[in-house]
Amino acid sequence: MAVDWRCCEHCYLAERKFEGLPWPDKVRLLRLLRDAGVLWLQFTGGEPLIDRDFVDAYTLAHRSGMLIEILTNGSRLHRPEIIGLLRDLPPHKVTVSLYGATPDSFDSLTRKQGAFKLVEKGLVAAHEAGIALELALIITRHNAHELDAMRAFAERYGATRQEYGTISPTYTGTPEPLAAQAPGFLDKTSVFKGCPAGHTFFHVDPHGLATMCKVGRENPIDLMAEGMDGLLRLPGIADAQMLRTGGCDGCQLSGTCRVCRPLAKAYQEAKAPLITYCQHGSEEAS
Repeated sequence: MAVDWRCCEHCYLAERKFEGLPWPDKVRLLRLLRDAGVLWLQFTGGEPLIDRDFVDAYTLAHRSGMLIEILTNGSRLHRPEIIGLLRDLPPHKVTVSLYGATPDSFDSLTRKQGAFKLVEKGLVAAHEAGIALELALIITRHNAHELDAMRAFAERYGATRQEYGTISPTYTGTPEPLAAQAPGFLDKTSVFKGCPAGHTFFHVDPHGLATMCKVGRENPIDLMAEGMDGLLRLPGIADAQMLRTGGCDGCQLSGTCRVCRPLAKAYQEAKAPLITYCQHGSEEAS
């Protein structure tokens, strides 16, 4: 069955089928990550809680000694089997994306009626269970006027918060998510001076393909076929992507660029207007 993972207006994922490794291969993958010395594991998506094997995968990872973070839209966080699992095997934290402070703004961005009520229900359940929460405040044209209310929302549930105002194209370089960008809300990131992606951390997709990060997905390594030997090639692949200027050859301000190389490539393939990502090293411009 084909499912559109890019149902939210701002999502960086291209349209994907809901599919992945069967459970025995997920076990192999998690044990490979354990044996590789992975200490911190982040479950993300799409929405990780819709995976029928999530409870078993989380349990195996937790009992393997990994520090776990879950990135979720909160739509299934209220379910008793999820709350019970996280109460018994506490994660480092659960990060819930907040797309607005009202049903109108939240449901407009997610394109799903009732989404706001579900995330509220999940936050109440997690807060009452004592689960460590962080809210990722996603600032868009739908909710920028509600930013103070979104901050208050985080305080209501005792959650730490991070704010994200820069909307990116899909990692395959298509521009549709850029329409959600709120004018004047580019993240005030630091000057880009390199990244340890592919060296100290990496991304693995639902099929066991490892890449330097969730955006830089060139030359993926099939961990199910290559195992640990494949991981040893990843730093070289990452370095090659970082050497690329992202199509900004000749820019006199490239030394103060705030956009990483793989992400710059995605913006340029999407033919994104400079104002949506190029900050020219100036905090005032961001």
